[in-house]
Amino acid sequence: MPRAYSDDLRAKLLKAYAAGRGGLEELASQFGVSYGYTKKIRRQQLQSGRLERPRQLRHGPTGLLSAEIKQYLRSAVAKRPDVTLAELKQQLRKTHQVEISASRLWYWLRGLGLRHKKNAAR
Repeated sequence: MPRAYSDDLRAKLLKAYAAGRGGLEELASQFGVSYGYTKKIRRQQLQSGRLERPRQLRHGPTGLLSAEIKQYLRSAVAKRPDVTLAELKQQLRKTHQVEISASRLWYWLRGLGLRHKKNAAR
């Protein structure tokens, strides 16, 4: 998988551009990068005012499960270990006004180290 160019290369290229050693196209060929890359980093520099690469943002929407909701899930499962996912969803909707799918709820329960149901007697 390709890796990002180093911040050192990025800074050198932007400093050379600021010093007037050439246009973005010239500098791209001198530094061995694409013209599109030089346009992109110049645009980012103008937006942020920094030579370094901007911090990467998290992909996807932010999660709705706060620490308070996670604590609520822990206590609900501790109180009643045989609670179903549908019941937990309904409780979350009532108490915290949070709508969450059963698969996502199971994902969070598993991440918290909780089981949503007792083992069936064998």
